[in-house]
Amino acid sequence: MRWFSVILALMVSGIIYLLVMNRQALFEFTGRSAETEVIASTEADAPLLPVAREGTVSVVAMTSTAQQIDSAVLVRGRTEAARQVVVKAETSGLILSEPLRKGTIVEAGQTLCKLDPGTRDAQLSQARASLAEASAGIPVSQARLLEAEAALSEAQINDRAASKLIEGGFASETRLAATRSAVTSAQANLEAARSGLEAAHASVEAAQASVAVVEKDIDRLTLVAPFGGLLETDTAELGALMQSGSDCATVIQLAPMKLVGFVSETQIERVEPDAMAQARLVSGRQVAGKVSFLSRSADPQTRTFRVEVEVPNADLSLRDGQTVEIAIAADGETAHLVPASALTLDDSGQLGLRIVEKDDDGQDIACFVPVKLLRDTLDGVFVSGLPETARIIIVGQEYVTDGVPVDVTLASEEVSQ
Repeated sequence: MRWFSVILALMVSGIIYLLVMNRQALFEFTGRSAETEVIASTEADAPLLPVAREGTVSVVAMTSTAQQIDSAVLVRGRTEAARQVVVKAETSGLILSEPLRKGTIVEAGQTLCKLDPGTRDAQLSQARASLAEASAGIPVSQARLLEAEAALSEAQINDRAASKLIEGGFASETRLAATRSAVTSAQANLEAARSGLEAAHASVEAAQASVAVVEKDIDRLTLVAPFGGLLETDTAELGALMQSGSDCATVIQLAPMKLVGFVSETQIERVEPDAMAQARLVSGRQVAGKVSFLSRSADPQTRTFRVEVEVPNADLSLRDGQTVEIAIAADGETAHLVPASALTLDDSGQLGLRIVEKDDDGQDIACFVPVKLLRDTLDGVFVSGLPETARIIIVGQEYVTDGVPVDVTLASEEVSQ
């Protein structure tokens, strides 16, 4: 038994010696090369590459031709009611109307809350009586004005007559002074009459203002829907006391519905007003509409621009605040569909692809080309910035730099050992 262990140990030592010290002779004896063994030992960790010619790096490339794609700007956003308003009371009073329950569809001008008028009717009657009284004073003031104008005219005639008589020596200075005093008094009476007429007009206007204030206050007793929509809350309860500024109800308009998203600075120039847009809700439902608003001012925190899409919602099935993914149509571009794994970075961190080009001697060399990522799909990514037709390195791109000679195997060809 002990001899068997010794023999086994000697055999294992001999195998280890051959693998370490005479590896090449062992592979020649078995009919395999060292290079082939290296490839076989690493094929589980890396794509299979052909053995490169001396002085070159072996890579696998694909031939790609640019194709026209419909580009779109993708935005995450939410649904938002076209209009929403909280109807508030502008005066105080008890609620006299029966409440409308939330979810009720209301028309524009429909009564939501009606308040008790209280003593406002009496105040209106008093204001109208004051207006009538003030209006009656205007004819009296006008008559006084006409009377004062006539008295002034008479005094001026007497003054002119006295002046002529005193020139001929037929009247005394005392008479002239009396006539001039009469003229001055008539002028003062005329000014007083004019002031009285203006005061009468002012009284009428003040009375009219009082009537208008009371009438407006009475109009405010009835709170109506400013537009057709849906009640988001119950209206105020019957018998509740409302103060100025108290909420009566919240009305929202859901038809049409707005889809609101925020577009980054790099994408905003691709969005145009009235552009077609499609959106998908979390439930999977899809809706379509047009861009109705494009902000010209960026959000100061996120540096993004607000975009609104208007979509029909006649059945009110869309709700305010739902999450949506919006795709806004933009001008199409020519692009290449490449595996995402082929993308790489240059020394400056710029995203791009390595392609195969010919040098002046006709030798295949690697070349880095910056690209722009347009769209991600299940089959790969669409990128722009490449020539119309290009041989894109999809395996080995991380092991070459610009100008390095490469031994190219197309992806459609079988990799040779």
